[in-house]
Amino acid sequence: MLSTKSLTGRVPAERVRSLTINRVGADVLARISQLEDLTGNLSDAMDQLGLVGALPASELKPTLSGRRLVGQAVTVRNVERSGSPYVNAQSGIGKMGEHEAYNLAEPGDVVVIEGLHGVSNMGGQSATLAARSGCAGAVIDGGYRDPEASRDCDFPIWARGVTPVTGKWRLETMEINGAVRIGGIAVSAGDVVAADDAGVVFIPFEHVEAVLKEAERIDGGDRKQKSDIANGIDLATLAQTKYK
Repeated sequence: MLSTKSLTGRVPAERVRSLTINRVGADVLARISQLEDLTGNLSDAMDQLGLVGALPASELKPTLSGRRLVGQAVTVRNVERSGSPYVNAQSGIGKMGEHEAYNLAEPGDVVVIEGLHGVSNMGGQSATLAARSGCAGAVIDGGYRDPEASRDCDFPIWARGVTPVTGKWRLETMEINGAVRIGGIAVSAGDVVAADDAGVVFIPFEHVEAVLKEAERIDGGDRKQKSDIANGIDLATLAQTKYK
C-alpha cells in the first residue's frame, strides 16, 4: 500500500521504518471485538496455538474502566536520552517523537510504545493529539502523565503507571513502526492489539486468522456453558460436559 502522508519531521526520516502497515480486514477486527471475554478468549486461543502475547492488567493498568480496545499497532520505541535532564532542558530541544506515529496512523489504530518506566512517554497534549488523529488508544510499557487530559478526551491508555516526570528531557524516540518489546513480548507494527480490564493481548499479524478462529470456538463454548449455568443444569452434568 502506498502512503500519501508526509512526515512531520519530529524524528529523522531514517528512523521511520514504514509509512504504512499491513492491514487486516475490518470484518476481522469486528469479529474479534464481538468475543465476550475479549482478552481471556484470545489468550486461551494463543495458548492452544503455542503463541505468547498476553499481559495482565497488574502490569499494564487501564486508565478507563470497562473499556474494550481492538485495533492494529503503530509502534514507537523510546530509549533513555544521554545527558542530564537539566542540561537537556537548557538546550530547549525535545527528542520525543510519538507524534509521528499519530501522523501515520489510520483511524482505529493503537499506539504501542516501548518506553521508560517512571517517565512520561505520553503527556496530556500528546494524548489529545492521538485522539484527534483517530487513534483508538495507547499501550505504553512505561509511564504517562496528565491523566485528566486523556480521560477528558475519552482516550484509553494501558500503561505501567502515572508520573509527573516529563520525558521531554529524558528520552529519545529511536524508531517508528519498527519492532518493539512490551513486557518482554515482541510486537511489530500491524500486529493486532486487544485490551480490556483484564489486560492486553498482542496477536502477530501472520497469526490473526488462526487465533481468531480458535478464539471464536472457545467463545462459543463459554457462551454455552454460561447458558447452561443460567438454566440450572446440575453440577454433575456441567462437570462432565466438554465446552471447549
